[in-house]
Amino acid sequence: MSETSAVADGRDPLGRDTIPKFIAYNAQHRRDRPAMREKDLGIWQSWTWGEVDSRIRQLACGLAASGFRRGDKLAIIGDNRPELYWALAAAQALGGVPVPIYQDSVAEEVQYVIDHAEARFAIAENQEQVDKLMSVKDRLPTLEAIIYSDPRGLRHYDHSCLCAMDEIVERGTAYAQSHPNFYEEELAKGRGSDIAIICYTSGTTGRPKGVMLSHDNIVRSANLAIAFDSISEKDEILAYLPLAWVGDNFISYAEGSIAGFCLNCPESADTVLQDLREIGPTYFFAPPRIFENLLTTVMIRMEDASALKRGMFHYFINVAKRAGRAILEGKPVSLKDRLLYGLGELLVYGPLKNVLGMSRLRLAYTAGEAIGPDIFDFFRALGVNLKQLYGQTECTVYLCLQTDDDVRSDTVGPPAPGIELKIDPQSGEVLYRSPGVFVGYYKNEEATAETKTPDGWVHTGDAGVFTDDGHLRIIDRAKDVGRLNNGALFAPKYVENKLKFFPFIKEAVVFGHERDYVTAFINIDLGAVGSWAERNGIAYTSYTDLAGRAEVYKQIKGCIEQVNRDLASDSSMAGCQVKRFLILHKELDADDGELTRTRKVRRRIIAERYGELIEALYSDKDSIAVEAKITFEDGRTGTFKANLAIAGVETYTPMRKAG
Repeated sequence: MSETSAVADGRDPLGRDTIPKFIAYNAQHRRDRPAMREKDLGIWQSWTWGEVDSRIRQLACGLAASGFRRGDKLAIIGDNRPELYWALAAAQALGGVPVPIYQDSVAEEVQYVIDHAEARFAIAENQEQVDKLMSVKDRLPTLEAIIYSDPRGLRHYDHSCLCAMDEIVERGTAYAQSHPNFYEEELAKGRGSDIAIICYTSGTTGRPKGVMLSHDNIVRSANLAIAFDSISEKDEILAYLPLAWVGDNFISYAEGSIAGFCLNCPESADTVLQDLREIGPTYFFAPPRIFENLLTTVMIRMEDASALKRGMFHYFINVAKRAGRAILEGKPVSLKDRLLYGLGELLVYGPLKNVLGMSRLRLAYTAGEAIGPDIFDFFRALGVNLKQLYGQTECTVYLCLQTDDDVRSDTVGPPAPGIELKIDPQSGEVLYRSPGVFVGYYKNEEATAETKTPDGWVHTGDAGVFTDDGHLRIIDRAKDVGRLNNGALFAPKYVENKLKFFPFIKEAVVFGHERDYVTAFINIDLGAVGSWAERNGIAYTSYTDLAGRAEVYKQIKGCIEQVNRDLASDSSMAGCQVKRFLILHKELDADDGELTRTRKVRRRIIAERYGELIEALYSDKDSIAVEAKITFEDGRTGTFKANLAIAGVETYTPMRKAG
């Protein structure tokens, strides 16, 4: 096979078909190039590809000496740390299967994944994660060993199943000396068809499912994506998203190993934005919420700036909105606007991108949910090459990729190279075939058969339509699309994403299927609304107190009415206008089961838990009493009682298109 045809097919021209084989190649051909960095105690530490390969070999040999065998599962839980990526690669090099777990999972969620995956070994970052594992150890019959990376706080822990990673490395060094060819032999046994990882889905409709992805799935998909975006060893990325999320595994670990670029781990979740500024990555991946938070931070800071700075900011932002996207995409722009944009780059855009850590950024993606068009356009207007990516775990991350010269906020682009897409004519559901199609759901053949057709097509569960020029527009989850009692289309996620565009709204859940009209639950953004309240002299004591203020209701009402005006301009979505809403007394929380670990709404649980509030929205009540148990930070419990206001919202007559 020629190199050209191999790249076009996603297969590697040199025959490398597993991720550890690419790492071994990098150790030979990029030996002294930086492969990973981590910020620890305020100092960036760096490892070259040669050093990373050596650490992986030591860990792999240590695991083998400890009884880890081909086909075994290795559970991994913790923040983004080089040691955890090394452990992931070490397991793969031995023919094992890493099973990453969301680091903020509660003990019961951890127990379910490890038990379902039948993991014999687990690697935990620190004492917090070890404590979770130990609390459910008696319910994990297959779990034999717990290895910890950070020993702080674990000195006096005494349990036969506990072992420090340093000890595993020592075993590995001794094992490699007595078995000098062991690692190379195990590496050579690996095949592209081997299972590379099991990623557990977010579980919006029930228990998470274990998605099995092969090395072929990952390598071929990554090769195609790397070629599409001209990714190279010169790129750098900030690896801060959960290891358990397929996006981080694919973009940070797999693409980094294949292209040979440097992966940077932040010091903690609290320092991500500061670390982003220090690293200045060239390649950045973030869900819409990150870009929303960045924009909210910018707008809050501008409100506190002098009148002169505010005026200059808004003037040049208007210039950017007018000309920035066209300049970024290489389209014609008047000389006047080009000169003004250049001045804006000097005075506003450049300094702003520097503060956000985006000065060197040449490629950025957002995915997971639809991003608000104004947020999307804001960053592109600044000259940030932000694009939308559409896909899912089962397709190895992506199905559609946007080209640099044709990026739209209302579509996710055309099918990516190597991807076939079609729309089911009856249900409107998007189906696909691709090199990234998952092997199956672990121990769930029934669900696999429901998702994959005999001829290789996979159901996405998303409803979508193609534009005339072949771009895909996602409407909503197919199962969530419904109808109002008058027959109007009801697309909840579409409306919720529009609502979450506003800085004051952190989360929204709308209702309307088989109802007379649409209503909404709102979670305010405590940071944005709190800052606004302080500037306007509104005192408050807590989230609950602020959420119930009449002044806040007035602001949220204005946001919803703006969404209603936008919906009225789209004849197909005009029926989705929100008529009544309430602001919840608490934030929806993944720990309470109301959101997934990737912050997707669990509609069934919310409908069950807040059924009384939903019914009140469809009554003539203007408030409803709530009573809920709360747990304080010190462990004490109490009861919260309050009356939640219910507010009406103006709706608008649908605009008719000109005939």
